[in-house]
Amino acid sequence: MNATQEQLKVKFEQALVAAFGAEYAGVDPILVSASNPRFGDYQANVALSLSKKLGQQPRAIASTIVEKLDVSEICEPPEIAGPGFINLKLKTAYIEVQLNAIQADPRLGVPPTKTPKREIVDFSSPNIAKEMHVGHLRSTIIGDSIARILEFQGHDVLRLNHVGDWGTQFGMLITYLREVYPEALTTANALNIGDLVSFYRQAKQRFDTDDTFQETARQEVVRLQAGAEDTLHAWKLLCEQSRHEFQVIYDLLDINLTERGESFYNPLLPGIVEDLEKSGLLVENQGAKCVFLEGFTNREGEPLPLIVQKSDGGYNYATTDLAALRYRIQQDEAKRIIYVTDVGQANHFAQVFQVARKAGWIPDDVELVHVPFGLVLGEDGKRYRTRSSDTVPLRDLLDEAIARTHTELVARLKEEEREETEEFINKVAEVVGISAVKYADLSQNRTSNYIFSYDKMLDLKGNTAPYMLYAYARIQGISRKGGINLGNLGNNTKVLLQHETELALAKYLLQLDEVLSTVEQDLLPHRLCEYLYELSKKFNHFYDRNQGVRVLDAEEPLRTSRLVLCDLTAKTLKLGLSLLGIQVLERM
Repeated sequence: MNATQEQLKVKFEQALVAAFGAEYAGVDPILVSASNPRFGDYQANVALSLSKKLGQQPRAIASTIVEKLDVSEICEPPEIAGPGFINLKLKTAYIEVQLNAIQADPRLGVPPTKTPKREIVDFSSPNIAKEMHVGHLRSTIIGDSIARILEFQGHDVLRLNHVGDWGTQFGMLITYLREVYPEALTTANALNIGDLVSFYRQAKQRFDTDDTFQETARQEVVRLQAGAEDTLHAWKLLCEQSRHEFQVIYDLLDINLTERGESFYNPLLPGIVEDLEKSGLLVENQGAKCVFLEGFTNREGEPLPLIVQKSDGGYNYATTDLAALRYRIQQDEAKRIIYVTDVGQANHFAQVFQVARKAGWIPDDVELVHVPFGLVLGEDGKRYRTRSSDTVPLRDLLDEAIARTHTELVARLKEEEREETEEFINKVAEVVGISAVKYADLSQNRTSNYIFSYDKMLDLKGNTAPYMLYAYARIQGISRKGGINLGNLGNNTKVLLQHETELALAKYLLQLDEVLSTVEQDLLPHRLCEYLYELSKKFNHFYDRNQGVRVLDAEEPLRTSRLVLCDLTAKTLKLGLSLLGIQVLERM
């Protein structure tokens, strides 16, 4: 809800009390943005909801409310439509005042939250000794955008990278490397990530087919857990090698994370089992310690247990996630914990959350949220893979996006007979290429699968990053063409709205806080993409010679007023794109 809606809501609450008595204080006026501009800007549907309680027709109730409703400073006289909708149209003078007020505000009129909270966003989470692949793309990009928006709203956000840095895979890998490449276990950076991944695959194959190797690998895990010096040293080297490779990608994507892997919680796991035993939740089943869950059954319809300690004394991912959850509540003091993973893990988190609640570890003021996302598909509608059906390494995917952008940019410059430096071309190619990948992901509803297509994401038309970046660069071009520094227009410049396209643009500029407030709650970044795309279209209508208005060759004071609208649009695009993790370009 934006500032205007907040004001109108207060006005409605006062009118309801004046019309029907003090018992109606706090009744929700059900105020929403009008679905069609013909009906105005906002619509209040409270009359329909009160009909049964008051025993009156909704239109009669609406008439009574309107008689007591004083919105003359904000709106034109309210109109009653249909069965009892109250339609409100903002006054042009009011919109001008609002725009004048946000000109010099770096937050563009978006107030910080009144109730800042400690929030944790758990995202990315690759596995040590494996390459980051296209499957990590969505978690990393969506998680980063959610964190950016929550930070901008004023929350204290801890960005956690729950990497897979513990367990059986290290027993396999260390055992195998002792045989084939012992130097990698004693010397830093002896292997590159590609070789490490290759050795991991070979180790996994041996583990699955060689009983002797499997037993040796299990003993290596025991040595790791016991803190054996040589095994621990080898483990640290392997982790550091992977971290270095991960950081290359995070730097390319401009992602900031605090690593806190599975190993961090390892000392806490016995305490989790002990506390679940004390609470009476643990049941021994075929030698394993389990918690049976409500609403989860196996194929035979029998209750499904969550295993927290295996029959051999080892622990499961669930045990680590329970330890992490409790640590984040008790030590990090988080009030909302957000897990950004693929939809396939929905049941896992539902089970972990249920166990934690049954154990009494979740206070009433703590919210647990799983943010699921769909698959990345190829243009054949199947999982996005290489021609040999391997998972696509994320580094390769990003390099390809940059390379394709570079090729297209060089061709366009040649066609336009434009001379640019190699430095300019490389910079634009990297920004546009990376932005295209990010925006293509974020502009989809995260709950859906989406088809990965370089051609579509690099298109200069439609809801794409190149289109958005071009919209911003076009406005900067207006200032260059007119020899104007938009930042020097002055804070006392008055916005005057006369044409329908500038009025539509102005109204839309004032909706940013409403959009961000919605994303803050539902954690769906595509809503911000939709807003920015619609904003850029409204700007294009406003600036269009045939549909819109003259800007640079308009007479004063309209010229300066319209330049202010250009400037506010550019600032809004820049801010919105930054919250998606996308940097703008002054020229393209």
